[in-house]
Amino acid sequence: MNKVAIIMAGGSGARLWPRSTEKKPKQFIHLMGDGSMIQNTVARLEPIFEPKDIYIVTSEYLTEFCYGQLPHIPKENIITEPFPKNTAPCIALAATIIEKKYPQDTVMFTFPSDHVITNLREFHHSLETASKVAYEKNRILAIGLSPTRPETAFGYIQIKAEPKDLGELYDEGVRYSSAFAEKPDTATAKRFIDSGDFLWNSGIFIWRLDTFWDSFKKFLPEDSRLFNKLKKSVGEMNFNSLVEEIYRQIQSESIDYSIMEKAKNVFVVEASFGWSDLGNWDEIYRLSMKDGRNNVIEGDVISINTSNCLVSSYGKMIGIVGVDNLIVVESENSIIICRRGYSDDVKEIVDFLRRKQINKYL
Repeated sequence: MNKVAIIMAGGSGARLWPRSTEKKPKQFIHLMGDGSMIQNTVARLEPIFEPKDIYIVTSEYLTEFCYGQLPHIPKENIITEPFPKNTAPCIALAATIIEKKYPQDTVMFTFPSDHVITNLREFHHSLETASKVAYEKNRILAIGLSPTRPETAFGYIQIKAEPKDLGELYDEGVRYSSAFAEKPDTATAKRFIDSGDFLWNSGIFIWRLDTFWDSFKKFLPEDSRLFNKLKKSVGEMNFNSLVEEIYRQIQSESIDYSIMEKAKNVFVVEASFGWSDLGNWDEIYRLSMKDGRNNVIEGDVISINTSNCLVSSYGKMIGIVGVDNLIVVESENSIIICRRGYSDDVKEIVDFLRRKQINKYL
């Protein structure tokens, strides 16, 4: 069985400003673990993928970070988008290039570049299970995680618990997918948890190359027509200019909304490894070690009569006195201060800076 990994690394990480910026977004900086987010992502895939079978999709201006941080990944495996168009075109572009090198029954894994994953043995086992089912059953596989709390920052997958027609696959954690749900409000998230039949959507999908193109053609027929034209130019001098031309014509579509929510051939592997979509400062606080007053302190910080805070210094001394439930994060030229529970709204500051074209802080 041939298999390839596609890592999507083109996001801007606006909710983790000011550490994550457009010039160097979160996937290329150190937040947790031993390396940058993308280095950690590649490292946990290396036990099951050869470097030659790992592909990175990113923006053209970010390629130097890929070359510098991932020197063992072949340069030709760094695929560039002219500008972001969400995950469906991103995966289609990678599949267009990959199918010139691999047969149509190759199993294609798609991964975000910015997740935190623990219990790698279980993670690898889940991928192997999904790979086997995708290859043998010609199905789309999603990896779902048993939720531990009513989280509003994650998407959800509803599953059918019955073992009907699944046989031994049911014992391996394979479930029928019933529905995909976008990030819910608090009341809806609690209802999902109480129902017992919702999993967190990890954003990791596994399918054969031909299964992907069948779904893409069915649900995005106009985009499929454009990518079919592009396939003829892979490896040609005009390829990049044609990619840009096509990207100007296609809609921005997430793979979840455009295919996963509509397809009827989706299975879910119910996994139990530790997982987080490291999307905001509240999540970093939740995952980090706390001191005796429940603070997360990083760098040069003096904390007096302070509790339940995340305070992270990039280089300057930060003094913090008599406060509770704050997030304070400093970078080279910016600082964010917000109440815990509100860090999703940090992206509104980034939106303001973009509208006003205050680019030096982006």
